[in-house]
Amino acid sequence: MCVQPFLQETLEKHQEGLKRQREAVKYRLKKLAARQSEIAKKSSAIRESIVRKYQEIQAVLDEDLRMTLSHLEMEERAAVSTLDGLMERNCSLIQDIEQDLARLTVALDQTLTSPDVTSFFSYPEQQAMQIDDRVMDLLSTTDPSSVNLDEAKAEQILSLTNNMLLLICSQTPIMKKLIKSYSSEVCLDPETAHPKLIISHQGDSATYTNTWQPLPDLPGRFDTTLNVISLQAFSFGRHYWEIDVTGKTYWELGITYPTIPRKGTTEDCWLGRGGDSWCVEFFDGEYTAWHGGLPHQLTFTKRFCRVGVMCSLPAGLVTFLEADKMAPLFSFCVGTFSDCLHLALCPGHDHNGTNANPIVICSALSPTRDL
Repeated sequence: MCVQPFLQETLEKHQEGLKRQREAVKYRLKKLAARQSEIAKKSSAIRESIVRKYQEIQAVLDEDLRMTLSHLEMEERAAVSTLDGLMERNCSLIQDIEQDLARLTVALDQTLTSPDVTSFFSYPEQQAMQIDDRVMDLLSTTDPSSVNLDEAKAEQILSLTNNMLLLICSQTPIMKKLIKSYSSEVCLDPETAHPKLIISHQGDSATYTNTWQPLPDLPGRFDTTLNVISLQAFSFGRHYWEIDVTGKTYWELGITYPTIPRKGTTEDCWLGRGGDSWCVEFFDGEYTAWHGGLPHQLTFTKRFCRVGVMCSLPAGLVTFLEADKMAPLFSFCVGTFSDCLHLALCPGHDHNGTNANPIVICSALSPTRDL
């Protein structure tokens, strides 16, 4: 008889516990939605502020351009006006000469019809001399080369605008300058490299070899996947690296926790196939971003020579970029990283010589080539 009340009490307690858990989950859901809204508002405010700054920059440049052009136009109008005056003087003299020519023509006609040639001499010789003097004076005072623009001033304007262009170019693209400031020194750890990978003495490149090298089977060495990770681990801040993949037909690169499996044929050993790593893969002309075994097919078709990898631990973000213009390829929002991070590379098999080039970590501060 005592069993039923005990069972009922147990069920009621369990029911109350489930209700509390439900309320806790609902409250967390509410907080997540509020955080989502807060992030959206902050992001929108940041974008609006940046757009306003660009608009202000554009307004300053537009006003400066307007003022510069107005000065040049004013000088042009002055020169054109002066030339108009000189041209009017020439036209006026031409009209006077035409009138004199007409009178002379009449006088010549009269000498042909009348034996009295005195009419020919009715044209004043003094007037002819005056025309000669006016022509000589006009030709000496209306030399086209006497009217000039201030070309030295124009050259100074061009020089100043070129200096301004160089200054702007030195600061843009802004994201390129900013992201490169996160560049971190890193080298590959040869004790993690698969035995078919040759790691350079400087630790800045990995090259596939078809020969299995007689290396010690260390616990941290990959024995199936052609991976190698960085010696350095990063647990705070923002970090950026550029990797040269010139001439390669297959590669993988990304970020990993030190807990990534190293041994056996499990898929988790591959970059991005497990929950411990994030990567972008290039294979057969296609780009794919991987994490947790989920592929994200990318739409890019251009074969990039340099690929950037950035991780922001404060933001929980892993971003892959085309390094020349810092154009984003793909971003993973992790939220909060649970461990320190290593750079991870896979140069891939040589594919009968088509993929023999090494994969190289570059100095991100050096100029990138035109891709």
